[in-house]
Amino acid sequence: MEYKIAWASPSNIALIKYWGKKKDGVQLPANSSISFTLDYCKTTTHLRFVEGEEFAVKVSLDQIDTPSFIPKIEQFLNRIKSIFPFVMNGNYEINTINSFPHSSGIASSASGMSALALCICEIASKKGLLDTKNFFQTASVLSRLGSGSASRSVFGPLSVWGEHPEFEGSSDDYAIPYSEVSSIFKNYCDTILLVHKGQKTVSSTVGHNLVEDHPFAVARFQQATRNMSEIKSAFKLGDIDEFIRIVESEALTLHSLMMSSNPYFILMKPNTLNIIEAIWAKRQKDVVKWCFTLDAGANVHFLYPSEDRETAIQFIEEELKQYCENGAFIHDAVGSGPEKMTY
Repeated sequence: MEYKIAWASPSNIALIKYWGKKKDGVQLPANSSISFTLDYCKTTTHLRFVEGEEFAVKVSLDQIDTPSFIPKIEQFLNRIKSIFPFVMNGNYEINTINSFPHSSGIASSASGMSALALCICEIASKKGLLDTKNFFQTASVLSRLGSGSASRSVFGPLSVWGEHPEFEGSSDDYAIPYSEVSSIFKNYCDTILLVHKGQKTVSSTVGHNLVEDHPFAVARFQQATRNMSEIKSAFKLGDIDEFIRIVESEALTLHSLMMSSNPYFILMKPNTLNIIEAIWAKRQKDVVKWCFTLDAGANVHFLYPSEDRETAIQFIEEELKQYCENGAFIHDAVGSGPEKMTY
């Protein structure tokens, strides 16, 4: 039996960061997290699966054969075979296209693994193994087993992953959509300033593992739990000042964990700091409600309300662009989640 499936799934940017895993279980977060689901930055995956043929995986990225992805995909399929045993009984041709640079700290694993998980769920649905009611929750479970943050990409405009007493229905096993937010946050803008478009020097997987024995780990997980409570209030009240305080602190905490692990490492570049300082100077001078966050990489997510888009873009062109590799950046905004595509 041949299946041809295609899904586009977005990247996401965590506002409260997931960094560190529980020792028990597979890909379970040490703390809960919440993210903006992006709109433009996405992975579109075309999957051809021939059931009954000898197991094999072939992968291409942006129309270039990429065998280096095969071990991670095979690991993913082995992890989900207890849920859908058919995944180990066939031949895969996986063709993915990213709308943004891969492995540079824009959560390409989140969009890529969630797109593949959605394709697998579509096959399971066609086989009568998965109903519509449980489709996206199951896709989030599968996505998590490929990449933790991928669990959040299944939902938009915001998504919560990790059990937290103040977020009803939250779970370590899958993400849930979150919509209890003021209207100002529902179409928030995120311009990704591409300080470094190449592959980062230390993978997120390695970074997560280093948190296990980190001297500040317990305090960090407690901080994240508090910040989840505080950002929930900020979202509901439309309190951008509080949102800025929490989001920037989370970004800097993430990178401070990297710089104080053993072995320690730095993913920020000099121009990452130049952009941060420029945003701070602009906010102090003109009292704008603009801020930044960082993922596990050098690039800066410049966050601002949609009503400020025109003046923010002018600021990017006049001041921030100079710090980007070849002047490159991506205008994005909060999006609605994945989309089924035509193969």
